[in-house]
Amino acid sequence: MKQVVQESVRMLEMLPESEQELASQLIKRLVLAWDPDFTKLTPEEQKQLEAAEQRIDSGEYVKDSDIAW
Repeated sequence: MKQVVQESVRMLEMLPESEQELASQLIKRLVLAWDPDFTKLTPEEQKQLEAAEQRIDSGEYVKDSDIAW
């Protein structure tokens, strides 16, 4: 987990529960504004996808155990 995320979680935990819910709703709105269809990849997901595509292109296959079902 990145440091900024850890710091954000620590700050959220400092808030009273009623305010934590408000902050959670704000974060949800920010994520939806950034990616309303949940189709964008995080940098880590992009790396994993590119690695998988390279394996497929080189004739390898993707094992079931490599897929996060």
